[in-house]
Amino acid sequence: MVRLVNAERASAGLAPLAIDMRIVQTARAKSRDMISNGYFGHQSPTLGLPFDQMKVAGITYRSAGENLAGNQSVAAAHKALMNSPGHRANILSPKYTKIGIGIIHGGPYGTMFTQHFLG
Repeated sequence: MVRLVNAERASAGLAPLAIDMRIVQTARAKSRDMISNGYFGHQSPTLGLPFDQMKVAGITYRSAGENLAGNQSVAAAHKALMNSPGHRANILSPKYTKIGIGIIHGGPYGTMFTQHFLG
């Protein structure tokens, strides 16, 4: 999924995003939380907003964002995110320099995908 995101960024003349393992962990926790608690959304009943989650993890940033997808495959989830103006804007934002992706199998869509971005 990181390769797909960075290919889109390269096509738009943007620098690739670097993987940040700290936000890989927050993204994985978010995907797991959505499956465990049966919801799909940016506001978690247990973790709060992604910004709350990052603060608790001691992560500082100038800008941050979150994309969520539920789908059967990485390719299908990526295509759905790129077809959504808000999600596409996160993927192609020049203000972001780092990414963490959490892919957890389970839930009503087959797999939950969380992308966390930092700048």
